[in-house]
Amino acid sequence: MQTIYVHLANEEPFMAEVEALPAPGDQAIFCLNPRKRDGKDLHYVLAEVQQIIVPWWRISFVEVMPSGQEEEIVAFYRD
Repeated sequence: MQTIYVHLANEEPFMAEVEALPAPGDQAIFCLNPRKRDGKDLHYVLAEVQQIIVPWWRISFVEVMPSGQEEEIVAFYRD
């Protein structure tokens, strides 16, 4: 699972999980557990909904959140 932050046109952005990042040819993105960034429910989605399908024409851009599995970058510097 990958956590993403979806910015919709003329709407408040929301967070969700995706099983895999979308491919360039995809027409929509399948989002699991959509919610506001603070964890609250979205006002335009029913509380019991766990998955939504958002068409790409509604999306301005998508941020991919760090998963914590990335390697730590070690920078060397002189004192």
